[in-house]
Amino acid sequence: MAGNKLAGIGMTSQRTRDRLIARLRDEGIEDERALEVMRTTPRHIFVDEALASRAYEDTALPIGYGQTISQPYIVARMTEVLLGGGQCNKVLEIGTGSGYQTAVLAQLVDQVYSVERIPELHARARKALAEMHIRNVRFQLSDGSWGWKQFAPYDGIIVTAAPEQVPEELLAQLADGGRLVIPSGSANAQRLRLISRNGESFSETLLDWVSFVPLIKGEN
Repeated sequence: MAGNKLAGIGMTSQRTRDRLIARLRDEGIEDERALEVMRTTPRHIFVDEALASRAYEDTALPIGYGQTISQPYIVARMTEVLLGGGQCNKVLEIGTGSGYQTAVLAQLVDQVYSVERIPELHARARKALAEMHIRNVRFQLSDGSWGWKQFAPYDGIIVTAAPEQVPEELLAQLADGGRLVIPSGSANAQRLRLISRNGESFSETLLDWVSFVPLIKGEN
């Protein structure tokens, strides 16, 4: 039964997923590792059953509690940028949300540490990844703006909610040579940023204009 659920039928079938991947390629995603993982990852198990038929549209979808599952293009883009610096074994994810981005990353790196502040989403994501038999993710229920200092430094940090300013705590937890991929800015002017660390200095590259839910600080 679980296998049938993961495989999907109709609008959640492999053929539908393949069409999405073809579209992502057309939109400029080039990392074949990320595309292959997304081709085989059942996005429909990360959304409410009523929205499953829309799971392979290239759009963000609501997951409750004022949060969304990111648009597949954005998941692919952020993953591609994060992995673009070479070896990336240990990744911190801020904002587990549905767990979809977590599942994609977990199939591409050795270990993922994922932080979520909403208990219901935290529990739901753990259940979805268990259904996929993904075992290399540690979850924490906490304020993501603090990062997860216990396991720092990280080769990569990916943030799926937008602060107005990049939290200093996240920069401090980035390994030398590591990459932080984060949206930031005000609600109507968010930009995806790649921040790379070289010793005690950081360089920033501005990427796509984006629209993310805000990163709420001070709640755990």
